[in-house]
Amino acid sequence: MNIRQAFKIAAKSIAAKKGRSALTMLGIIIGLAAVIILVSFAKGQNKWLEDYYASMVDNSISIYAYKWNGYGEDQTVAEKLYSYCQEMDYLLGVTPQNQVYGNTTIKYGAKTLSRDNMDWSTRPQLYLGNQQYSLCMGYTLEKGRDLSYLDIENLNQVCVLGAKAASAIFDYADPLNQTIYINGNPFTVIGVFADSGLTDNSKDRVILMPYTLSRLFSGNVDTGQFVAVAKDATSATLAVSMLNGFGQGLVGDSGSFWADNQNQWIDDSNEQNRMQQLFLGGIAAISLLVGGIGIMNIMLVTVTERTREIGIRKAIGAERKSIIAQFLIEACLICGLGGLVGIAIGYLGTVIVCKIVLDFISWPSPAVTGGAFAFSVAMGVIFGLYPAIKASGLQPVEALRAD
Repeated sequence: MNIRQAFKIAAKSIAAKKGRSALTMLGIIIGLAAVIILVSFAKGQNKWLEDYYASMVDNSISIYAYKWNGYGEDQTVAEKLYSYCQEMDYLLGVTPQNQVYGNTTIKYGAKTLSRDNMDWSTRPQLYLGNQQYSLCMGYTLEKGRDLSYLDIENLNQVCVLGAKAASAIFDYADPLNQTIYINGNPFTVIGVFADSGLTDNSKDRVILMPYTLSRLFSGNVDTGQFVAVAKDATSATLAVSMLNGFGQGLVGDSGSFWADNQNQWIDDSNEQNRMQQLFLGGIAAISLLVGGIGIMNIMLVTVTERTREIGIRKAIGAERKSIIAQFLIEACLICGLGGLVGIAIGYLGTVIVCKIVLDFISWPSPAVTGGAFAFSVAMGVIFGLYPAIKASGLQPVEALRAD
């Protein structure tokens, strides 16, 4: 018997017991779908983190300082910290990064943008910073001008828009020198940042205003957040050490403070990704092992049910290798078909999960898909081998006596 004949016999056997075959495939389907979804989600999550880190400037330092005195954050702490950062030789620049919270309303002409008529993933975000904000946050100016020192000192009601914020407010019109109203306050658009091209569009939804205008937004503004950029990696490490010492002494036990640099975040993220991959590998191994054991059990039952058929074939001259080939092909077909269904479910699940959790669509990589299918067929070989060898080892006389 050649391979083609063995393939036909195996296919007929699967079709004859399609209910049992479908149940056997279920373990492989669930296992592969779960593996593809988990691995692809991890890939999408890593992409989101890569974009986040790409949006930051090399050797950037994030600083958070809070001190509670019964009435919110202590403004004096923020002022002292800001002055200290401006005097550090290790830093190229520092800016407040104060976000405005609450249901802010932005108006231009007849258009009104607010929390009530815009999704959070597309709504512009208001930030207060200084003339070094674009340096510290990695923005490139596309048109107009950036915030200046005089804008900060004179409390000028001007703003610079991110690319997505500009398109959301003005559509295709030129934003320069136009006036928008933020919570009823007029702001002149003096510049537009270039599109970052990142998957996460939060960076491009910024509306940047002078931090000295925080009075316009009352208590809806963080006052203890800063971003600095160091001259190099060594300077970043030294600056973080000095900032943590100064900041802890500044807030004492009645607040919290931390400063950390991007380089450390990347190292920590890479370590977490490695741990995540090991964890997902363990889940894959367990789920597919369960599916493989199910296939082996079903194939052993099949050998028992077809003992007489095997005896007849061996009596008329069938070789052991042809019996082994038949049962191995049958196991591989079950796993292969289950793998295809599992891959299809995995693709659909990946799209749904990534869209809901990460707010963008991520597809499984061809390597993951091909590896998943190859692994499902390999499971058929591994867990179908023992039943195939057992079937091929039956003695014709004993097999023909079976009911």
